[in-house]
Amino acid sequence: MLDLTDSQIERYARHIMLPQVGGVGQSRLLSSSVLVVGAGGLGAPLLLYLAAAGVGRIGIVDDDAVDLSNLQRQVIHDTAGIGVPKVESAAARIRAINPDVVVEPHRLRLNAGNVLDLIGRYDLVADGTDNFATRFLLNDACHLAGRTLVSAAMLRFEGQLSTFKSHLGHAHPCYRCIFRDPPPPGTVPTCAEGGVLGALAGCLGSLQAVEVLKELLGIGDSLSGRLLLYSALETSFRTIKVRRDPECPTCGDPPLYRDLSHHPSPK
Repeated sequence: MLDLTDSQIERYARHIMLPQVGGVGQSRLLSSSVLVVGAGGLGAPLLLYLAAAGVGRIGIVDDDAVDLSNLQRQVIHDTAGIGVPKVESAAARIRAINPDVVVEPHRLRLNAGNVLDLIGRYDLVADGTDNFATRFLLNDACHLAGRTLVSAAMLRFEGQLSTFKSHLGHAHPCYRCIFRDPPPPGTVPTCAEGGVLGALAGCLGSLQAVEVLKELLGIGDSLSGRLLLYSALETSFRTIKVRRDPECPTCGDPPLYRDLSHHPSPK
């Protein structure tokens, strides 16, 4: 574990005074690494809070540039950054928030050929993407690579969140245990097609950050085996228990998908 400097003790004082975190836990965060896939609506608050919390190394995956329409919800970017690659805009903001953090921008689109190498460099993966192809790719890759995945999604006024660590055994379902296959193209709109309340991204991305920190620290009750559903219009939270599907093609017995050859490159 890292020895904390005086400035770090002051910066993270509100963490350190928590019995569940303390100096040992804060040192663990500083030694941890997280890959955040997507620097958009969910990734923006997620990245801000992971940086502020002192996660020592953060990778950011996104192949897009900042657009004016992003700024209604993607709070890590600003008007001056329009046209700048999102990974660079987000990295600059993280460095301004916390110089303790090493930021690694990856301006690329994940596919079956690069995903395993990339996620293998990090302790944990957080999915803030807005397309099903990447979401299913990350689930399968994290299972094969033995990485915990914290995944969130949102549309209009509703969101969902869960943690997937099926590599740890039968007590832990994967994303495909809930949603076997991606929906047919055009049946579920994206946020660009269906709209989304900007502040909803802040709620879901912040909750996602909490779950990432819990997993890194090994504290609290994991969301593995549970799916959290949030409705902004109803101001309601529901938690649904999820069991592993023994016939799941990714984590079932025996698994059908033993590699990523079934994945086309996300469009």
